[in-house]
Amino acid sequence: MASCNPLVRIAGLIMACALGQTALASQELESIIAVVDDDVVLSSELNARLDMVRAQIPENVPEDQIVSQLLERLILERLQIQEADRRGVQIDDESLTQAVAAFAQQNQMTLPQFQQALAAQGTSYREFREQIRMEMTITRLQRNLVNRRIRVSDQDVDAILNSPWGKDLLSDEYRVGHILLTAEAGADSETIDRMLAEARSIVAELRNGADFCEMSVAKSASSRALECGDLGWRKGGELPSLFAEPVLNLSAGETAEPIRSGGSVHIVQLLEQRGAGTQSEEQTKVRHILVSPSEIQTPAETQALSQSLYEQLMNGADFEALAIEHSEDPGSALNGGSLGWSTAKNFVPEFGANMDATAIGEISRPFESQFGWHILKVDDRRVADLSEETRRDMALRLLVNRRFEEELQEWLEELRDEAYVDVRI
Repeated sequence: MASCNPLVRIAGLIMACALGQTALASQELESIIAVVDDDVVLSSELNARLDMVRAQIPENVPEDQIVSQLLERLILERLQIQEADRRGVQIDDESLTQAVAAFAQQNQMTLPQFQQALAAQGTSYREFREQIRMEMTITRLQRNLVNRRIRVSDQDVDAILNSPWGKDLLSDEYRVGHILLTAEAGADSETIDRMLAEARSIVAELRNGADFCEMSVAKSASSRALECGDLGWRKGGELPSLFAEPVLNLSAGETAEPIRSGGSVHIVQLLEQRGAGTQSEEQTKVRHILVSPSEIQTPAETQALSQSLYEQLMNGADFEALAIEHSEDPGSALNGGSLGWSTAKNFVPEFGANMDATAIGEISRPFESQFGWHILKVDDRRVADLSEETRRDMALRLLVNRRFEEELQEWLEELRDEAYVDVRI
């Protein structure tokens, strides 16, 4: 596959790719060096690629080996572009402009500034865009075809989560603040007691909102005191064993009790935590009644029915019983209209907004969505811990990314084997 990915390569490399394309017009010797199904690879293209990478390759690598690899890349590009054409994979001009603008922004330039920078280097903006279009087309083709070949089972995810490597990779990271109080060697018990009392006083001040950085600079004997006592981001297994366990039991912003070790006392605060363990969401346990217009029930009649049902509910009618009798949502009607635990994002905007605005135990007024007229009741709310679900999602993405590379290589080999390629170099 091509080596110039517009979204991940540095600006110099991308510009070099475009410069290589511009160089086609200036080549004195033009010949076909490979026939690839219905297309060809020209010597000028190979020379341009060779000029582009020559400075990046160690001098002791034989040039014929470099040429062979570059030619193979060009052949695979041709095959993939032809496959994209057959399957109708295209990048429209608007998407292409957005991608180029994003690339310019990554290099702290506006699009006009980026165009001027290309022109200053003798690079055609039009040819640069087409190079990017080709890369995007190949990427989209690969994503569409290779992803279909990937299969990941629940057992595969479990194996990753239960492996030592997976546990370490997917574990949370902690940013810890550390204040160290020390006593001179051989200090008596009275000195140690005073130090512990000072430590407890510091912890109390921190818990009352004192700034950890200021406290560290003023009180800590640690070598990182001037860095606000910040130990940086660390996995749980990378935390000092002395205070790893207390830290893992803290929430962000909390301070542990003083920890004594010999003639020293340690004060630790969990400044931040990131990773799956921080993932949670507010969920609502909701049920609803849905009535919809039909050939025998006009929109006006449907609205009137929803209002009638609402009035019955306000007069003490049982919500579940009315849902079973009247609701036209087959997925929930038999369960008394229950939709289980959900979040607003799981529903159409009208339903989500009314659900969030309804208090626990309350019933909403009738409201309309694309499906008809709804009445909902909120049974309960909770904050759900998504740490396990998030870790499984992370493990799944990890496996998919790993297998994508494996399947991509296999697919490229199949594409190459099935093609007509005549190398004439």
